[in-house]
Amino acid sequence: MRRKSLAVAVALAGALVFAIAASAAGVIQGGMVPTGKGGGVFNPNAPPPAGGPVASRVTQIQYHGGPVMLGTTHIYYIWYGNWSGNSAQTVLDYFASHLGGTSYWNMFTTYYQNPGAVHISNSLTLGGDAFDSYSQGSNIDDNGVFAVVTNALGNGSVPLDSHGIYFVLTSADVNEVTGFCTQYCGWHTDGNYNGNDIKFAFVGNPDACPSSCEFIVGNAPNGNAGADGMASIIAHETAESATDPDLNAWYFASGNENGDQCAWTFGTTFSCGGGTANINLGSRCYLIQRDWKNTGSTSACVMHYP
Repeated sequence: MRRKSLAVAVALAGALVFAIAASAAGVIQGGMVPTGKGGGVFNPNAPPPAGGPVASRVTQIQYHGGPVMLGTTHIYYIWYGNWSGNSAQTVLDYFASHLGGTSYWNMFTTYYQNPGAVHISNSLTLGGDAFDSYSQGSNIDDNGVFAVVTNALGNGSVPLDSHGIYFVLTSADVNEVTGFCTQYCGWHTDGNYNGNDIKFAFVGNPDACPSSCEFIVGNAPNGNAGADGMASIIAHETAESATDPDLNAWYFASGNENGDQCAWTFGTTFSCGGGTANINLGSRCYLIQRDWKNTGSTSACVMHYP
């Protein structure tokens, strides 16, 4: 997920690169592919998006043949750094436990994989929590994030789960040196662990850079601005992990994944808990970004489906 001020510029640049490639000799040479960190990069060997005229390929998300996450998706949090005395675990455990089964998560049942057009289910839950006290130091890179995940799997803190997404959530004093706060607020990808393809993601605490990674600086409907900001980033990365887990399933011609296309848009909001929110989940409320309803000509950034 791109940081706030970069999101629109990256989307426009990606669409422009695609348009230039498409216009060359009337055919598409390569194409944009997602990075998992927001937006896309041009790959001359990438196949063009399948189906429909070029215009619809630019404006609609396209399926590229890869798998999606089927069945019940489990969110595992690995709390990295120092979270002592912080209410974030309470706020975000509740969020992961209550997002599944809602009209928001039902949006992603509009995505499927072939063969057989098997759709994602409206089933998402919290798988569990684990803790890591700076095993990779306070300055980590992408490989360090993966090491946090594999260490947790190796020591049994979290189970090996083909339906799992492993989130490394870093405290505000931890810097992900490849671009946290300057380029992105979170990202997702997959990796190989003992021959198993696992899905994992990074989300940093926006307390480290509120103006970059919080839509409304200091907004705290649950009394914790950092955790409240993280909820939207987690929603973004969970949706993209479910619909494009290996970066080869659902994405736009620009390389944007569904969350990227709707990043930093929130629709109708209301006051809640002394802050601003746009969704009620059980007894709590959150401010989370809209996402892409994949319904052909009626596709759009929305907060619910139907």
